[in-house]
Amino acid sequence: MNILLIEDNRDLATNLFDYFEARGHTMDLASDGIPGLHFASTNQYDVLILDWMLPSMDGITMCKRLREAGKHTPILMLTARDSLEDKIAGLEAGADDYVVKPFSMREVEARLLALVRRAQVHDGAAILKVGDLTFDTGTLKVMRGERSIVLPPIALRFLEVLMRHSPRVLSREEVERAIWGDTPPDSDALRGHLHIMRNAVDKNTDKPLIKTLRGLGYQINDE
Repeated sequence: MNILLIEDNRDLATNLFDYFEARGHTMDLASDGIPGLHFASTNQYDVLILDWMLPSMDGITMCKRLREAGKHTPILMLTARDSLEDKIAGLEAGADDYVVKPFSMREVEARLLALVRRAQVHDGAAILKVGDLTFDTGTLKVMRGERSIVLPPIALRFLEVLMRHSPRVLSREEVERAIWGDTPPDSDALRGHLHIMRNAVDKNTDKPLIKTLRGLGYQINDE
């Protein structure tokens, strides 16, 4: 992997560098959000490791600016914040995944590899449709009637999984496996992405399509 690390903690950055370079990966480093934004915007990376707390420009702001500029490089956010609200804020800003400090290097590597695999693999282009919701998996364009819907990558993948299997009910384990493979994050992650997806798809409508069936799983259905 070609990785951009944006981290101002010198000891942590050194540990990450030593680990990933020993594993055969290449890595660039920015110690602040502003040079990090420049590197991420002008160079090609397989994945970004982004610290939440940075001088001059924090990770949330940097995520938003990259996504607004149309940059879709997968982002793994490092954070000491572990509340559901903080995690949702990171995901809504455009992060694809996160790890909470302290973390193991093996876990970080597994999550990065999973992000890169998801960015490279497509299940085959198709136009998915449930009620007035359409998803062009080739262009990644989502529409609810005449309204365009913009989702971050993981919430978009969540929506695709539900639509491909509609009206079947998918268990939490099935959804997590489809999105993250064998390295699912903690239990709050799926809730966070569900919150983002539901707010975008069912916003300002009297006919919600996304359903949570307590004890069973998740479904998208027009009935």
